[in-house]
Amino acid sequence: MADLIDMLATILSLILFGRIIVSWMVALGRLSPYSPIAKTLFDLTEPFLAPIRNLLPQTAGFDLSPLIAFIIIQIVRTLLIQMVA
Repeated sequence: MADLIDMLATILSLILFGRIIVSWMVALGRLSPYSPIAKTLFDLTEPFLAPIRNLLPQTAGFDLSPLIAFIIIQIVRTLLIQMVA
């Protein structure tokens, strides 16, 4: 069970990392926000990032919600693994 939790946390983290890279590519004009990969990654991560973004204060053009999401994923992963171990 711990391996499954670890695998799911890793997959979530990779999807989130992909979102970060794609958002930079979109911001730099290297990728269309309407491309299938961008749309898929945004659709997968936005339900998780939007509530975090709403709780954070506005920063000067920086979206810190992915960083907070990584921290939350790791905390939940650790807690769940400790519960099942």
